[in-house]
Amino acid sequence: MKKAFAERALNAEMDHHLGQEEQGTYSRNGYGRKTVTTDGGRIEIEVPRDRAGSFDPQLIAKYQRRFPVLMTRSSRCTREA
Repeated sequence: MKKAFAERALNAEMDHHLGQEEQGTYSRNGYGRKTVTTDGGRIEIEVPRDRAGSFDPQLIAKYQRRFPVLMTRSSRCTREA
């Protein structure tokens, strides 16, 4: 579930990024793999790439290895249950 959430959010960021590029023709160029640490352990996610290499995701930065958004939200959910 965390993997699916992260990948959907990253794809939405890429859609937004490609929609804002005004000059030239930008398009997707596959995916790169990244391992991030959450409260439930490590997960491998696929991060979209663009041909120009200008996509810099905000959800999980290029060199970020921890995913605090998922850690915080999932911890909160367990406390509430």
